[in-house]
Amino acid sequence: MKIVIIGPAHPLRGGLASFNERLAREFQQEQDDVTIDTFSFQYPNFIFPGTTQYSSEPAPQNLKINVCINSVNPLNWLKVGRQLKKRKPDIIVVRYWLPLMGPCLGSILRIVRKNKHTRIICIADNVLPHEKRPGDKPFTSYFVKAVDAFITMSESVMNDLRLFTQKPAQLVVHPLYDNFGAIVDKTTARNHLSLDQEARIILFFGFIRKYKGLDILFDAMKRLQQDPATADIKLLVAGEFYGDKEAYHEQIKKLGIEAQLLLHTDFITDSEVKYYLSASDFVIQPYRDATQSGVTPLAYHFEKPMLVTNVGALPDLVPDGKVGLVAEPDAESIATRIKELYQLGEDYFLAHLRAEKPKYSWHTLVATIKQLAAGIKK
Repeated sequence: MKIVIIGPAHPLRGGLASFNERLAREFQQEQDDVTIDTFSFQYPNFIFPGTTQYSSEPAPQNLKINVCINSVNPLNWLKVGRQLKKRKPDIIVVRYWLPLMGPCLGSILRIVRKNKHTRIICIADNVLPHEKRPGDKPFTSYFVKAVDAFITMSESVMNDLRLFTQKPAQLVVHPLYDNFGAIVDKTTARNHLSLDQEARIILFFGFIRKYKGLDILFDAMKRLQQDPATADIKLLVAGEFYGDKEAYHEQIKKLGIEAQLLLHTDFITDSEVKYYLSASDFVIQPYRDATQSGVTPLAYHFEKPMLVTNVGALPDLVPDGKVGLVAEPDAESIATRIKELYQLGEDYFLAHLRAEKPKYSWHTLVATIKQLAAGIKK
């Protein structure tokens, strides 16, 4: 089949780009002709909270990536829409993660639909965003009307979607991020990152945003510091600040937990991801709000037990007592359950992690996309 994926890809960086590139490779494995149409201009700098939107790594090999979409230029939307209409892909897979993209993507897809051939399937990461902005609902409403069917990766996003449309939709769990390399021996990974071989290290991974609850985890670290049995636990923070980093540094100083923290707060490139996951004992997701998380399938791939909070779809993906533990989104509960993780040990969870991994299949996602497309009449 002729497939076009619309969404971030190289030279853009981040989880969405990694996902789209991995999805394209799965289509390739099924002998489909796939192209990713990505953004020449994604976000205005004033709304982008990180240091740069662009990757410093080489372009992925053997992928067709067309850098062509300007998210804020309506003339570009007309041009791209007409080109896609003429190309007549069998399926367009469009990512939707931010209502700000609604006018751009919705306009392009409306033009494509006029060819009476292309089926349009949306993978909706979010329908309503974690951080609310004016225009969220009308932008999303405009976008969903241009789509034939949807895939969500959590019940909460499915519920949000149903506020806007009753079009066909399927729930598929976020596939494993298996495109960051194989598991690295812990000793090797810690040597690479210059970490203490004997330390007990937990990991917070990913962009640092308010809804992800790193501040709650810092409060939990203070509680662990006050208990002699857990005072030696170190928290490795690996990810870039997407917000006011000074507030976090002030909190660290006020709590007096500097010695417990290992702050690697630059952007973590794809080639370095495997070292951070492999060097840690457990992955901690202290979110105060969530739909689904790309960190969870990453932890599954690297076979790292997790602690997640009881919000959104996180507990559904991390069966309590099997592949990790579930805490309430408060410092006391998180600290208590981190202590339990070490009492149980990494090996306790390993068999369950390996048994759960097959559920997180890229083939399942591709098969669902094609099934939805086959049911759409043009």
